[in-house]
Amino acid sequence: MVCSTIEICQVSRRELIATCGAGFVAAIGLNMIPGTAFADAKSTEDAMMKFTGGKKPKTGKVKLDLPEIAENGNTVPIGLEVESPMTASDYPKALHVFAEKNPTPYVASFFFTPASGKAKVSARMRMAKTQNIIAVAEMSDGSVYMGKKEVKVTIGGCGG
Repeated sequence: MVCSTIEICQVSRRELIATCGAGFVAAIGLNMIPGTAFADAKSTEDAMMKFTGGKKPKTGKVKLDLPEIAENGNTVPIGLEVESPMTASDYPKALHVFAEKNPTPYVASFFFTPASGKAKVSARMRMAKTQNIIAVAEMSDGSVYMGKKEVKVTIGGCGG
């Protein structure tokens, strides 16, 4: 490579071909690295069982307010609520959120007491692709309830 004092560099054809060849080899090498593995229904169920102590969740009591279609998976609004009187003897102790096809199934946990007044949460999460979102509530009496909803993630308005 020949450079003058005003830093204008001239590259010979041989140097250009060598540089481009090295870049091509690097790009091929990056494509050989395995992609991110995603969770599946089995790993999601295993994670749920870990959080609930192996108890099988019943359906009901957990409401999910999620969009049917998320145009941008980087920030998907989620709303979760557990129907409960929020008394000392009947309230949800924890609400766990799982995503079936994210790199890891566990997303977040929220904890409540009777003083919380309402077991309701609003947040945003990142979703890798179209998948089921599952919320599991652990109640004060030891019972476990679950809610589930599919969210279709699109990129630029196209199916994903």
